Amino acid sequence: MQSSRTIQTVDVHCAGEVGRVIIGGVLNIPGATMAAKLHHLNSVDDSLRRWLCSEPRSAPAGSFCLLTPACDPAADVGFIVLQPDQAHAMSGSNAMCATTALLETGMVPMVEPVSIVTLDTAAGLVKATATCKDGKVVKITLDMPAAFVTKRDAVLHTAEWGEISYDLCFGGVFYALVDVGQIGLAITPDNARQLATIGVDLRNRIAATEPARHPVTPALDGLSYVMFFAEEPDGSLRTCTTLRPGRADRSPCGTGSNSSMAARHARGRAKPGDVVISRSIIGGEFTTELVAETTVGPYPATMNRVSGQGWIYGFSQICLDPTDPFPSGFTLSDTWGG
Repeated sequence: MQSSRTIQTVDVHCAGEVGRVIIGGVLNIPGATMAAKLHHLNSVDDSLRRWLCSEPRSAPAGSFCLLTPACDPAADVGFIVLQPDQAHAMSGSNAMCATTALLETGMVPMVEPVSIVTLDTAAGLVKATATCKDGKVVKITLDMPAAFVTKRDAVLHTAEWGEISYDLCFGGVFYALVDVGQIGLAITPDNARQLATIGVDLRNRIAATEPARHPVTPALDGLSYVMFFAEEPDGSLRTCTTLRPGRADRSPCGTGSNSSMAARHARGRAKPGDVVISRSIIGGEFTTELVAETTVGPYPATMNRVSGQGWIYGFSQICLDPTDPFPSGFTLSDTWGG
């Protein structure tokens, strides 16, 4: 077999959301900071992402967790999320996948009952506190980037649903949080295709006029996702983050849960010490705790912790034959959506 490139991954899922953790074959990405590395992947050379995240080497569901040397000496490892649309600064479920892989393979020594792994991300340092037992990571709590709301009750005018109200929030990436009742659907598995298609469509319409500027780090600018939500009778949130080109997050979404807590705080509905459970479209759960209040630029913000668990399900070696007719991969709407 000929191969012009080979990488190794530890394949993990967090509440059903796949995060394939790259542990070999990528030495580093140019850039003196994680924000600069993110910019390089999105604006200079996206060939690694396109090669990995498209068919025939990948499928719509899931991401790749790219580990690099940390730029901040306080961190153990650098962390960037590769997805079909672009590279992203942060993802809660993928951070849990990466932490699970690092500890359970021994790349970072596991200490029982608690191990600490600090991830260097373009959105800031993320401390992962892992509860460990018998060589297994049984819970991960992430100290998330500061979350804040830049616009409350913004309105998108649509022909299909009339005025769609949303909150524009940052929880590691930018979200438009949309009450799912506005589009007349429930967050259930049988509605996943409609939710994904509508969510990506709304994201594209909002992004066309909303620059979603981060007040401190320009590399974090831009709307990433629409997350639909519905409040449940027990006070929890049912969530569905929609990802380009057209799929539903299988997990409750860590950066989305982080954003949701900031939105609740902005409305006076959450204070330090409060805890909210987020449930995904398939029933997985994250727990979000509001730890403290802070500010980011001109915005009131919250410091939150998001907890969940990951499970290793495989190990992979991905190769590129130099004669492969699809070195950059491809996507088709029959499988990938919009």
